[in-house]
Amino acid sequence: MTRRFIIAILLILASVQGISSRDRVTIARLKYGGGGDWYYGPTQLPNLIDFIRENSNIPAYYNGKYVELTDDDLFNYPILYMTGHGRVKLSDKEIERLREYLEGGGFLLANDDYGLDKSFREMVKKLFPDKELVELPFSHEIYHCFYDFPNGLPKIHEHDGKPPQGFGVFCNKRLVIFYDHESDIGDGWEDTDVYNDPIEKHEAALKMGLNIVFYALTH
Repeated sequence: MTRRFIIAILLILASVQGISSRDRVTIARLKYGGGGDWYYGPTQLPNLIDFIRENSNIPAYYNGKYVELTDDDLFNYPILYMTGHGRVKLSDKEIERLREYLEGGGFLLANDDYGLDKSFREMVKKLFPDKELVELPFSHEIYHCFYDFPNGLPKIHEHDGKPPQGFGVFCNKRLVIFYDHESDIGDGWEDTDVYNDPIEKHEAALKMGLNIVFYALTH
């Protein structure tokens, strides 16, 4: 099944359900407690979504929305984006709500901007006590479904100088969480004058972001 055919199905479904195609694919930023800067990188999602819309048939649209896990419209968003540097703390009710969202078809894209790792892993353990964050092999489809990344995640920022890693959590064989560590692709989505990254890194980060979104929407 080709990419074009899959996206066509999504558009048909949107039309049948009376939902605007522009509003069909909107990524919402996740607001979380604990003191971490969940709001970090205001140009990340607008740039990623512009890139997705310009380079694919995905009807991506940015509305500046952030959501809390207890919000009534949480389930309107097929993908949640989570980033930051600091601590993550979710209440029991928020954990239950996030679990319901993920098991019901939602997808969480988490970007470690540096300093998120320890508390994010604790959150995942609380969320799915019987599951593990597993490193995805370079052969996983998420690295090849639109653009080809034979060596997995691109390295955007050095941080601790370790190689970038992509981790995931599976529910009923479906990937419901993708977590990038030691890559910081989110910073690569920022306006180019924020970090003055080489254009090659900026483009690699955006292409990998498109891969993740495409994979999330078609699996």
